[in-house]
Amino acid sequence: MINKILLTGGTGFLGSYILAALVQQGYTVYALRRDSTIPHWIDPAVMGKVQWINGDVLDIVGLEEAMENIDAVIHAAAIISFTASERKALYQINVEGTANIVNACLEKKVNRLVHISSVAALGRKVGGGHVDETAKWEENPLQTHYARSKYKAELHVWRGHCEGLDTVILNPSTILGFGDWTKSSCAIFKQMHDGFKWYTPGLNGFVDVQDVAKATLLLLEEGKNGERYVVNGDTWPFQKLQAQIANGFNKPVPRLKANAFILGLAWRIEAIRSMITGKKPLLTRESAQVAQSKTAFDKRKLLSTFPSFQYTPLTKTIEQACARYSQHYA
Repeated sequence: MINKILLTGGTGFLGSYILAALVQQGYTVYALRRDSTIPHWIDPAVMGKVQWINGDVLDIVGLEEAMENIDAVIHAAAIISFTASERKALYQINVEGTANIVNACLEKKVNRLVHISSVAALGRKVGGGHVDETAKWEENPLQTHYARSKYKAELHVWRGHCEGLDTVILNPSTILGFGDWTKSSCAIFKQMHDGFKWYTPGLNGFVDVQDVAKATLLLLEEGKNGERYVVNGDTWPFQKLQAQIANGFNKPVPRLKANAFILGLAWRIEAIRSMITGKKPLLTRESAQVAQSKTAFDKRKLLSTFPSFQYTPLTKTIEQACARYSQHYA
């Protein structure tokens, strides 16, 4: 029986929603954090029921101490970045940190590891294409360093599985919902709220953050050892997503197409601006490549394995998120 859970990344966007779901289901929850920040988008009463542990996925001794008498570990801690200046930290947290988690789980004989990966770890295909759980990694110019870091992290999880660790992997697509709109995928809401005029020609998978949290708990209890599951609400063109969010804020829909030339010019200008100001670029070469790629992600395995599971329609996700962003940042 699984009761005591250790969660990494509990103060992050997805991790905080997983944390809330665990508490609401009555689990005894321990969560690793590097500072005392509490996400504003989660009920403080819920967060108050969590037993917080100050620590870091790079602290091997601390991880082993945190896993004492723990039934299962949910590893959600990761860095999402397409910026060259953060590349060292990206690989340290995502790859080395995951290796440390796997080793500590093996050392402490944890019953199950649920690893939150990404569809990025399955890779994108040049010219677009269809990706499901059977996809094989292909090295090509579309693979970002974030994707490479998540792919390499998964290799450590599979290594742990081969050494006897019960493992389940989730591969969420781009996660949408209410959070900090200055960070990660939440930033697209601020971008549209601020009246962004350009749309990008790519295609991508998107999923509600609460659906990913719900899938995490489902696979914690019922996922098959050694299996991975793509978690993807739907595949939309970026143009459709941007239009839906703009409408949610009653802002003009972007009508200027950012083609390859425009995006190439934009990320170069951003690189120069970043060097001058010291601020993170709003667009990088890698994020520009993702904005142009056309990859569809299959969601059928999770639905066929667990027929009771249902995804939230993306239109509803966007409507609710826009309402909460409007209220919070009014």
